[in-house]
Amino acid sequence: MTKRFVLMLCILLAASFAAQAEDLTGKWVAQVPGRDGQARENTLTLKQDGDKSTGTMAGGQGGDAAISDGKVVGKTVSLAVVTERGTRTYVGQISGDEIKFKREGGQAPQEFTAKRSK
Repeated sequence: MTKRFVLMLCILLAASFAAQAEDLTGKWVAQVPGRDGQARENTLTLKQDGDKSTGTMAGGQGGDAAISDGKVVGKTVSLAVVTERGTRTYVGQISGDEIKFKREGGQAPQEFTAKRSK
């Protein structure tokens, strides 16, 4: 019985470490495709608190925009950016110092990669 308990405890601990969210806190730089097909440099400044994320996105045509509804679950991040042109949602997969995003909203979905600024 004791061996089973220890084994179950080890499995639960391993699962909890695997499920921990990545830390997004910091600056991320991305070349985001624009409406005219030209890439524009955007900077995301993120602060993570548990599974929530807040911050700003700078570099778009409207200047700095607040990030709302930021969530981090494991290696998946989602956030919404509200500008005068409307709300765009971003969903990405974190891999080390990169986040591969897909942007919804606007004219067409766009994919881009943000890299952690050193």
